[in-house]
Amino acid sequence: MRNFISYKKSIEILNNIQLTKQTTQKLFITQALGKILAKDVIANHNSPEFPTSAMDGYAIRYEDLKSEFLEIIAKNPAGYVVESEVSLNKCIKTFTGSLMPKGSDTLIPIENVEVIENKIKIKKDVPFAFAVREMGENYKKDEVLIKKGTKIGFAEIGVLASLNISMIEVVVNPIIAVASTGSEVLDLGEIQTNDSQIRSSNHLTLEVLFKSNGAEVLQMGVVKDDIDSIANLFETALQKADIVVTTGGVSVGDYDFVQDVIKDKLKAEVLFHGVSIKPGMHILIALKDKKIIVALPGFAYSSTVCAILYVLPLIYKFRNSNESLPIIKAKITQDFPKKTDKTVFTACNVKYLNGEYVIDFEGKKEGTSAILTNMLESPALLIQDEDSKDLKSGDLVDILLLNQLK
Repeated sequence: MRNFISYKKSIEILNNIQLTKQTTQKLFITQALGKILAKDVIANHNSPEFPTSAMDGYAIRYEDLKSEFLEIIAKNPAGYVVESEVSLNKCIKTFTGSLMPKGSDTLIPIENVEVIENKIKIKKDVPFAFAVREMGENYKKDEVLIKKGTKIGFAEIGVLASLNISMIEVVVNPIIAVASTGSEVLDLGEIQTNDSQIRSSNHLTLEVLFKSNGAEVLQMGVVKDDIDSIANLFETALQKADIVVTTGGVSVGDYDFVQDVIKDKLKAEVLFHGVSIKPGMHILIALKDKKIIVALPGFAYSSTVCAILYVLPLIYKFRNSNESLPIIKAKITQDFPKKTDKTVFTACNVKYLNGEYVIDFEGKKEGTSAILTNMLESPALLIQDEDSKDLKSGDLVDILLLNQLK
């Protein structure tokens, strides 16, 4: 009889896996979208480098604000350095993004003045330095602007472009080989020949889940449940992938060959086989030649939940990123009993109402770990620790937001 470890212990083991050094590559910044930054990005200049106008208006000396009229002595378009200087009772028409002319310290917006021939009359006062962007307002020289481990998005790409950085060093994404196992399992397009056969969705569900969370996927398809086919799958996948993920064949049945191949044929180092969780208690994680094997249960909901809990953190670890599973607090809107002493992950609906997340179970089906449709619409997973008590309506609970993983 296997010894089942706690969920907390299994995550501790997962976190302690030592990976080989991350590989990096240089990419053009727009090709780096979604990648993980390998090194800090440090500003090599101040932005702006000089005081700059934030609006269209007239550059003046603040002390001239109460003068009856100010003479307009020049225009100052963006991209142009005006030679004239602002002096006593003088002003320069200045546009958004223009350098503030020498001698000026404040900008009067166009709507605050009345123009009379070549002069302005100020109708509404402004405070000192109004609409003037000070040197270094965006960032200062030598400031760390983007920390390594950051997932690169549109804002990061914009900042990189403003720094005149065209190529950036990023962490190469891990490669994950994915396969479904089982002689009763049919791939897309295969013709059903008897009533016991089922259509596999696992390998395709996991392919998309892993891709959308930063992995490259090697799709191995459906593999029949015999020793030779499964052994060949692992031998091929381990040559090319950093992580090999299978579904099915890890339980206690006569035809659950995945665990036999991992333990007996590959002689892999089994980190654990069996965790006190629901769903997915038969999950197996092992190491072979510094590669990671994750053997998941065959039921669709079970395999998907376990892939989220165990494989996504491995992807983040390989990417050396600041990413983590989106676990937050929410209010439960009904009583919900604890039915087992395991750590339980239950599909629920989540909404954001009146400044807080709330969950319910309307339309969620109870039954086996095969009900993948429970992850449709606005889903989350309610997390109940193994030592948690029955939940009452209004309690604050931990949930994992699933739509943030898509």
